[in-house]
Amino acid sequence: MPETETALGYEQARDELIEVVRKLEAGGTSLEDSLALWERGEELAKVCRHWLEGARARLDSALAARDGGAEPGRE
Repeated sequence: MPETETALGYEQARDELIEVVRKLEAGGTSLEDSLALWERGEELAKVCRHWLEGARARLDSALAARDGGAEPGRE
């Protein structure tokens, strides 16, 4: 992922993604503009996914530490 993309925070990427989707759903853009919006949306979705995966890993780690090192869901 390009460095500029990872510099975006989750909320910033999510808000921009919402705006991209709104523009695509509204229609009225040229094919070229629609494709550019779609590509930007894909990039933003990757940024959001990156942040969410990181949050999930931190949560799993915290839960495992709390449970004495046992894997979540295992007894």
